[in-house]
Amino acid sequence: MTAATPPFLPNLLVSDGFEGYRLVDCGEGRKLERFGRFLVDRPEPQAMGRRHRPELWSRADAVFMGMNAEDEGSDGRWKFAGRPVETFPAAYRGVAFHGRFTPFRHLGFFPEQAPHWDFMVERLKGLGRPAKVLNLFGYTGVASLLAAKAGAAVTHVDASKKSIGFARENQALAGLTEAPIRWIVDDAVKFTAREERRGSRYDGVVLDPPKYGRGPNGEVWDLFTDLPHMLELTRAVLVEKPSFVIVTAYAIRASFIAIHELAREVFSDLGGRLESGELAVREEGGGRLLSTSLYSRWSAP
Repeated sequence: MTAATPPFLPNLLVSDGFEGYRLVDCGEGRKLERFGRFLVDRPEPQAMGRRHRPELWSRADAVFMGMNAEDEGSDGRWKFAGRPVETFPAAYRGVAFHGRFTPFRHLGFFPEQAPHWDFMVERLKGLGRPAKVLNLFGYTGVASLLAAKAGAAVTHVDASKKSIGFARENQALAGLTEAPIRWIVDDAVKFTAREERRGSRYDGVVLDPPKYGRGPNGEVWDLFTDLPHMLELTRAVLVEKPSFVIVTAYAIRASFIAIHELAREVFSDLGGRLESGELAVREEGGGRLLSTSLYSRWSAP
């Protein structure tokens, strides 16, 4: 049996926002979003149309300046209308965490991934048994916390010691300090290879790799050259009857078809369903869609 091809490609996963987050407007290379009480203006290369609500942009509480939207390796800065802040409260499915005004235009989490979070939680609840989840390139841990709340034992890996520190703060804020989460500062490729040799196996794997990155010991990550090997390692650390694999790719000049075909090649022996496409956010009020990233995800029958 080979992995099923969806009836059409791409499959579009759309988030309409959630409590504490909305896409308010977008256009001319930027997007205007509401995070809690903050109206935030930041770069977005996919926002190529005109702004539909131009009167709102001047009311932004925080504006990101000084960096090309596609350059993830350089610092920019936030300009605040009032007193500068570093963090703000956020939550999803009852899990509290910090949003953060980072020097890379991000806000400490990616709200467009809400459909992936829902998918993961429902798969874990449907297993009917304790599960093990591996979260690679895990950043500040929102997916890890949601998986842990759903009853999984989680191994969270990120090359950034600072991100792991933020993830631990989120764990405390969420009231999940006793949850079975291992926080690992390591290179994702090297760690997964060691897990394969140790015989460690997982029911589900979440991968959110950057386009380019460096490990804690100077290891170089390039998505185009390293993702094939990373997916092969992922396949090697799955249990005999796994539940899911989720792969998301941001800020790359590629088609979803490239990632879909790669995932189909690696996971075809598992059967089940493989879907690929784009993540998008809809403007509040049922407006336009703003594409954010490419994805592929596999799930068991």
